[in-house]
Amino acid sequence: MKLYKLLGFSFLIATLTSCTFTENIYINDNGTGKFSVDMDGSALMEMAGDQIAGQMGDAKKDIDTTFTFKQVFEEKKDSIAKLSPETQQELKKLENFVVSTKMSSEKKQFQMIMATDFKNVNELQDILQTLGTLQKLEGGANPMGSGFGDNGSKLSYTYDGKKFTRKAVVDQQKKAAKAKDSAADMSKMMFASSSYVVNYHFPKKIKKVSNPTALFSDDRKSITIQYSFTDYMENPDKLNFDVEFEK
Repeated sequence: MKLYKLLGFSFLIATLTSCTFTENIYINDNGTGKFSVDMDGSALMEMAGDQIAGQMGDAKKDIDTTFTFKQVFEEKKDSIAKLSPETQQELKKLENFVVSTKMSSEKKQFQMIMATDFKNVNELQDILQTLGTLQKLEGGANPMGSGFGDNGSKLSYTYDGKKFTRKAVVDQQKKAAKAKDSAADMSKMMFASSSYVVNYHFPKKIKKVSNPTALFSDDRKSITIQYSFTDYMENPDKLNFDVEFEK
């Protein structure tokens, strides 16, 4: 199966049913780490797994595949060459992402994980928004669903060993324009029952978190916070918070 065909199918899953999106960050002692976004679309597989698997080629055959966006871009290099230098530079930010997909109609499972390593969390500035650039490719699609990452905000992360901050700054002009877009209404309907979860792991014990709904791991080095996907899309600054660590 061609890689961009699989990406397009993942986009279809994401837009047809409620999904759980989980944003994971693992930070090591030296500030390096791993970033990933997981999409769980198993709810649709529960309803129509056999039909969906049949459309992919074989209802009895499971899909378990891993590839990088660099491979996708190699397949689409002629299309990419026609894009503006700015867009090509945006796509380059995604090259090192590893995309893992598992689908089983028998197990009623569909999961996609997009992961990349980083040397510093500052490298993750607007990394989710960059996913929208994939839709500029001929036959391309954002595998996490239309509009994912493009919520009218600039997202940044900072970590200095004493404090971690997740901050989205809303562009009010983009937000106003999005409110008038009929496609935005469609996205709102499709993702109304979806969830957005942040799951962050740190090398130090957490002293406090500015979001009172945060759940701590037993060792107090990890937190989990769940939001509605509607908040992620319409009020991204609601997902802002600070984490302070014990000395």
